[in-house]
Amino acid sequence: MKDQETEFSAAETPSPLPWYARPAARTWTCAPPPPDARAFHMALPGYAPTALHELPHLASELAVGRVFVKDESTRFGLPAFKALGASWAIDRILARGANGTQGTADTPIRRFVTATDGNHGRAVARMARQLGRRAHVFVPAGVHPAAVAAIEGEGAEVTAVAGSYDAAVSAARAAAAAPDAVLVQDMAWDGYEEIPALVVEGYATLFAEVDAQLDAAGAQSPALVAVPVGVGSLAQAAVTHYRSRGSAEVSPGAAAPAMLSVEPVGAACVLASLRAGRLAQVPTGVTVMAGLNCGTPSTLAWPVLREGLDAAVAVTDADSTSAARDLAELGVSSGPCGAAALAGVRAALTGTGSIERRAALGVDPDAIVVLISTEGADANPG
Repeated sequence: MKDQETEFSAAETPSPLPWYARPAARTWTCAPPPPDARAFHMALPGYAPTALHELPHLASELAVGRVFVKDESTRFGLPAFKALGASWAIDRILARGANGTQGTADTPIRRFVTATDGNHGRAVARMARQLGRRAHVFVPAGVHPAAVAAIEGEGAEVTAVAGSYDAAVSAARAAAAAPDAVLVQDMAWDGYEEIPALVVEGYATLFAEVDAQLDAAGAQSPALVAVPVGVGSLAQAAVTHYRSRGSAEVSPGAAAPAMLSVEPVGAACVLASLRAGRLAQVPTGVTVMAGLNCGTPSTLAWPVLREGLDAAVAVTDADSTSAARDLAELGVSSGPCGAAALAGVRAALTGTGSIERRAALGVDPDAIVVLISTEGADANPG
């Protein structure tokens, strides 16, 4: 089957779904992530796997066999998954001086610097506080004041940047040039890959938990996994996990899962990159999906997403807000970013053109679907 694309066109009514599909991605394989991060997380105080909720109501709505939602609203006492990456990366930075010339015996690391749309910055600030160090967090325009206050509540210095997420990253890079500082970013660019790679390694714990939880629920391997996307680091971890699984880990006769990325229509940088066939930057505005409001994919994530994503879709604020409300009614706390996974699967599996999209994703009436809800309702209140 050829790659499938739908052109953006404001002039058409109804507007076509912002969609890209490449079913050949299911044949791509890669090396597995290192196993060390999961053992590290399991040894941390307060560790427990976050819940995997089965929601039969959604399975009926989407005409699939079973639907599970991975609920990241309570990860290490924070309302999002980001602590998995931040904790592992910071531990490794301190253990081996992953920032190169900084953090030497003469100039120890005293300050962690990062840019954030909310959740990553709070996770870095929490880790810094627990380790008796300082955090300096740069936030772009559009981050909710409550999210900023939560970062400050962790003892971090917060600097607001009058611009986009990319502008906040530039400001954080400059601040991290101090001898006692290190940049802990979940986005990579040329020359800055080691620490983002550690962050992605930390996210692997989430998907290992999903495997164990599906097994405990008597469920086979998922046919479809939907992941909200900002710069693409979590999606990179997801694709790496599912594209590196050995045959012994896949249910007998089961095909590799289809991987679906979900972005806001106003910040669909991965979708734009897939359509262009190269790393692309898009302008961003304001969206309720603040944690996904990113204009440039991580250079580390991009090659993995280019080869391993089956499909990408962009959703509206109204769709993600509606999905968050519906999840709340079903007992799952999910903010607009986390609920984007449900909004994206709804867009893919229902409505005009859904027969073709379901075929591209390999989703049949018996399919198991996993939605990654990356944050709780308290993470970025609307």
